[in-house]
Amino acid sequence: MDKFKRSTSTVKGYSTSQLAKSEKNDCFVRALAAATNVDYDLTHTYVKEVFDRKEGKGVVFNGDTLNKVQDNGIELGDDMFAFQVLNSSRITNEYKLHGELVSRMKTVKSFIKDNPSGTYVLGVSKHAFTVKDGVLIDNIDEEFRPTRKVTSAFKIDKMSQNAPVEQLKLF
Repeated sequence: MDKFKRSTSTVKGYSTSQLAKSEKNDCFVRALAAATNVDYDLTHTYVKEVFDRKEGKGVVFNGDTLNKVQDNGIELGDDMFAFQVLNSSRITNEYKLHGELVSRMKTVKSFIKDNPSGTYVLGVSKHAFTVKDGVLIDNIDEEFRPTRKVTSAFKIDKMSQNAPVEQLKLF
């Protein structure tokens, strides 16, 4: 895979964060921080509060939480992001096998090929990472594992900031 960036060097504030130095199993925090371009510590607090992440533990995706985040979006600092859970048809491929149509989970490589632009947080077995405009942002040595099966995918879009509304002045 020729398009790869290390999450530890891509995530804002990661290298100077005391919290990051003491953390483990924080792949979803790093993935969301890389996807939104928001500081690691701020993203860590958000994931702890909204996704009920326990210190040193990974995130377990709960349907109620995902629905709430999808409906309300993500507010990180001064920025709002749309969070879309991709349905199973977006993370599966169909193949013909012995004359029958079979659905199988996409690999990371095929997901990137089918989604060359946009920002996504992908889940694979017990791990999460970012794909941003076809570039994989993950831990070192993960770029050589393009055949991992995608188990979940979330599209992240920055919502446009509306200009402040000015009240009508009569005099």
